[in-house]
Amino acid sequence: MSEYKVVNPATNETEREFATATDAEVQQVLERSAQAFQSWRTSAKDERAKVLRRVAELYKERIDDLAALITREMGKPTPEAKGEIQLVASIYRYYAEQGPKLLEDTPLSPRAGGQAVIRKEPIGPLLGIMPWNYPYYQVARFAAPNLMAGNTIILKHAPQDPESALAMEQIFHDAGLPQDAYINIFASNSQVADMIADPRVAAVSVTGSERAGAAVAEVAGRNLKKVVLELGGSDPFIVLDSNDITKTVKDAVMGRMGNAGQACTAAKRMIIVGDLYDEFVSQFTAAMAALRPGDPTDPASNLGPLSSETAARRLMEQIDDAVDKGATLRTGGKRLDRPGAFVEPTVLTDVTPQMRAYHEELFGPAAVIYRVADASEAVELANSSSFGLGGAVYSADPDRAAEVADLLDTGMVWINSPTGSMADLPFGGTKRSGVGRELGPSGIDEFVNKKLIYVPAAR
Repeated sequence: MSEYKVVNPATNETEREFATATDAEVQQVLERSAQAFQSWRTSAKDERAKVLRRVAELYKERIDDLAALITREMGKPTPEAKGEIQLVASIYRYYAEQGPKLLEDTPLSPRAGGQAVIRKEPIGPLLGIMPWNYPYYQVARFAAPNLMAGNTIILKHAPQDPESALAMEQIFHDAGLPQDAYINIFASNSQVADMIADPRVAAVSVTGSERAGAAVAEVAGRNLKKVVLELGGSDPFIVLDSNDITKTVKDAVMGRMGNAGQACTAAKRMIIVGDLYDEFVSQFTAAMAALRPGDPTDPASNLGPLSSETAARRLMEQIDDAVDKGATLRTGGKRLDRPGAFVEPTVLTDVTPQMRAYHEELFGPAAVIYRVADASEAVELANSSSFGLGGAVYSADPDRAAEVADLLDTGMVWINSPTGSMADLPFGGTKRSGVGRELGPSGIDEFVNKKLIYVPAAR
């Protein structure tokens, strides 16, 4: 039985299956991508930009059909699915507009005289290993800058997203990208390891779990291949003070519950300073309890299922562990009495280091709220995590929030706003949240050869 299948998480019913690639097909894909690179690398930057501009247009033209695919594959409510596609279009449009400039030579001023530039050149076929939680967005972060740079792409998507994976490949072809410059492949994990080791693959990018990142990095390291790893997160949402606690709570719920809480940059740890704690807990708990889980195609529901039955069971194990060890369950904490991978919106307080919820990423509709005495304790608690992806700091005084932001061990901090994503802002973390950056100017620099060209001064 193939691992690539559409299992609708709202019903847990298998709706379609796809064959896994054969070893011979894997070899064919590697060779096709390598051959395509030889011509794509020399294509004009304006030609690449034209393709990406058309990709952006096609995402917007096909938004209804594309949204329906991921709603069925991984349970994203229709409005959120369309929001993801709008973001994706902005990413392709950004690199179409800014890519040629971002790839211009960087002039240097040698102390010995003469002329020198740094030239950004593509490095070859890249392997992308992408997750299920944002099926289009994760691919766009990787594919847009690297196609603009002149690399070719082999894309191994999550097994539960085969239809959206094929839809993306079709968009590239319809936009005029050469047939083999972007190839989707339904590969197994062992085949992926062989692909990373193959000399035709220049580098690899993975967005996923710590376990997946470590496995990919191990194989890549043995074969001297560069990696970009976008892994898990347990982002702090620090509230130092507030002139409008209701708005702050609204932002916290939005930051925690987007995509049913299945986002690496979701606000998973609410860290509340001093006297604000009781009111924050009260309002946050009420807002979580008021969410309406249900059919992700139904406008009456605003919370879809988790992506799979496995994901729902894992989250329940983490919640049960916390409650069994003394955490206070403020709301939720149970499966919904209906078909599908649904878990009630859950709020936990009094979580301690003895509990899994203290150390592990809660990937679903569950939040942990902590009380701290002051900003110093907030920073200490925030930095105690092994993750370091993003975070948010709230204060009526933006300068005070910025001072705390400077002390956080994270790759990104948003002030008086939940952590988000924009095409022109770098995305990435530190510690066990990964290495490398995507999006913005940084995203196009990861997989290029920054070649020095030097002409000495005349003698």
